[in-house]
Amino acid sequence: MMAGMRRSNGLFVLLLWLLPAIVSGQEPPGGTAPLPEARESSQTPPSVWTPPTDWHYGGFVDLGYSLDFNFPANHLWRNRSTTPQVNKLDLNMGAVYIRKDISNGSPWGMELTGQGGQDSKEFGFGVNEPKVGSADQLRHFGRANVSYLAPVGKGLTLQAGLFNSLIGYDSLYAKDNISYTRPWIGDYSPYLMFGVNASYPVNDQLTATLYVINGYWHLAHSNSQPSYGGQVVYKPGARWTLKETLYYGPDQADTSMEFWRLFSDTIAEWKDEALTLVFENQIGTQVQASPGSPRVFWWGAEFVARWNISGPWSVAVRPEFYWDPDGLLTGFEQFVKAVTSTLEYKVPYQWTNTILRLEYRFDESTGPGGGFFKGTENLLAPSQQMLIFSVIGTFDSP
Repeated sequence: MMAGMRRSNGLFVLLLWLLPAIVSGQEPPGGTAPLPEARESSQTPPSVWTPPTDWHYGGFVDLGYSLDFNFPANHLWRNRSTTPQVNKLDLNMGAVYIRKDISNGSPWGMELTGQGGQDSKEFGFGVNEPKVGSADQLRHFGRANVSYLAPVGKGLTLQAGLFNSLIGYDSLYAKDNISYTRPWIGDYSPYLMFGVNASYPVNDQLTATLYVINGYWHLAHSNSQPSYGGQVVYKPGARWTLKETLYYGPDQADTSMEFWRLFSDTIAEWKDEALTLVFENQIGTQVQASPGSPRVFWWGAEFVARWNISGPWSVAVRPEFYWDPDGLLTGFEQFVKAVTSTLEYKVPYQWTNTILRLEYRFDESTGPGGGFFKGTENLLAPSQQMLIFSVIGTFDSP
């Protein structure tokens, strides 16, 4: 499977090298084009070069500083895979990408993303699970896949490679999220999946997707058997989106079906021009392949509310909890409660966006293994408060 992934990456590099010839055969003239939002409200000057709409490219830089009032000497936010360092300025993520969209007139598509930074170090691994070969190199790949719109009925979309996870509301990339720091259910469910999926629009309201992937964590390697799942997306109205995603597969060395993991992710979103409301619930279980065959489970949920006050100003709040009574996902037996509030100011300019966020976050972890690092000796405290400053700069072609 990993050899196939390396062959795909070679194809992506070749496509990237050929892109200028594919797009226009020449370098674009001077000048920059406005962002899509700006182009909707004003006409593009005829002198501005516009690439074919199927092809897109861009990148971003994400800088953050998390002031942890526990002041741990090791500068670590205990058992987190994103924004893991505190009390120091970090490049949490930097990435560049190229993408070709699929359409009825051009059925082939592709994505290739290269990434680096603190958030790219541990996002695809499971606690105490063996890693795939060359994991330290593969973690620098974000979405990297090919897709095809097959002429079947209303159009069957096929995708293969490393694609955006069908599980979860929050992205690995903070620029795409409502809040800067990710929720606990985000960090302990996959941000990316490696495998294949097929999506079909049953009608204008209902879309169904099936997928086969290498495992819950795409950079872990507990065994060589695939995992399976599906998703149903239902839009009962213009503002409502309901999603149900299931995962079922082996994530232990013993691949007997009695030890397979069953996981459910449920999302309800209501959204209009100014207000976004989201509820997400995740729950999973599996029987451990260990003496006594104990059944373990974990459960987490979040509620997100975002309000665009006016123009570039937005505020958001997110209460959440995560219960890991057996320590399977987080590595510690704990119950976590957290509340995050975010103030955002966004500055669009032509093809760029600058996103400034100020965030206050309170986390409390109780249970036999709960707690956060504190003080010069890194002792465990039941709670922590953080004030987070971040600057994200993005560049995206039309």
